[in-house]
Amino acid sequence: MNTPERHGIHIHTARKIASPILLTIKDQAAAEPNSVEWQELGQQLLCGDPLADDVAAWLATSEGQWSVIEYALKGSMADVSSLPPELQAFVQHAHQLPDWLNEEALSRGCAVVARSGKTGMRILRDFGLMAGYQASAINQALLKTGALGKGAQRRVAETTKWWMDCTEPGSILPGGQGFATTLRVRLIHAMVRRQLSVRKDWDHDYLGLPVNQLDMQVTYLAFSVMFLLGQRVLGVIVSKEEGSDVMHLWRYIGWLMGLDESLLVDNEQDGRIALYRNLLSQAQADEGSKQLAQALMDEPLGRYYPSFQKLRGHWDKEVHLSIIRLFIGSQGMRALGLPACRLPWYPLLFMPLNATFHTVIRLIPGGKTWLSRRGRRAQNQMLAVLFGQHKPRIIQVAETQ
Repeated sequence: MNTPERHGIHIHTARKIASPILLTIKDQAAAEPNSVEWQELGQQLLCGDPLADDVAAWLATSEGQWSVIEYALKGSMADVSSLPPELQAFVQHAHQLPDWLNEEALSRGCAVVARSGKTGMRILRDFGLMAGYQASAINQALLKTGALGKGAQRRVAETTKWWMDCTEPGSILPGGQGFATTLRVRLIHAMVRRQLSVRKDWDHDYLGLPVNQLDMQVTYLAFSVMFLLGQRVLGVIVSKEEGSDVMHLWRYIGWLMGLDESLLVDNEQDGRIALYRNLLSQAQADEGSKQLAQALMDEPLGRYYPSFQKLRGHWDKEVHLSIIRLFIGSQGMRALGLPACRLPWYPLLFMPLNATFHTVIRLIPGGKTWLSRRGRRAQNQMLAVLFGQHKPRIIQVAETQ
């Protein structure tokens, strides 16, 4: 199969964007993919998620019903015999925990995520999501499914809800809410992949498969590798062991989301290499990138603050812009159509305060536990601000059809 045209199409620009990641890699020479690795990377642009795609194909038939899927996600393994074969295979695979899984590491990883508090949420939004809009080819699925019209504020809220479901202790294991939510999102991805693949305006030669393995990998790496790097840059203390626990947590979540085992990593150094190589493949910002970025820039103005809504919305908008400026620079700001004149004032002011606060509290007996409780409380409060009076939920399946 021919590698899609987008693979490495802007490699010189991509190298400049990925250069800060390369600086964090110990063996920089090993990070550069050889010709075979580069070809294999490009082939991942043509790969989907066979188990989920089979369920999406069944769902597209007259017999397929989403209510059966909901029953399967909430039921026990004793109930699978009555399910359609496609759904049986999907559910059974998800319940078979991988041999490498360490449940204690999952719990420790959840505690690290909780300790990140609002800083962790800002990292995911500004370093993960906003910086990720520079990869224009990934954006095509968002743009063609009408995600821009649904509103950035709503998409941020729903993604945050999924992230918090996944990182609640025990929730990502079979029977937990995070487990069911993740499988639900995985199937929605398969439905989107199926629907976009038959559209005349989807350029297969250039883009490859919608919601493909390589694009899913960079999202997984944003929640793990970029999340850890960003926290440290903003002053949140994360030890090497704690970083390993977060990587293990997201290795399992990535596996549950349908990522191929070859694209998953179990330590930060390998994760940084995988992220660097993935970024080399990505096509750079276009007009669609600017549309998404500008909508996300104004997202704080639509939040549901309990008081001083307009003032706090504008304050958070400026805070986010300053963090984005730190991570993507003035050139990245211009590429996304964001105001390049902003300075990284918030990180420069609060980085030393964060570092001092976390260092001192971690030295106190029980300090890390207290930081986790405090951080999770802040994350729940932020979730309430994102949803307001609306019930926190994940995208309804009807919206993808």
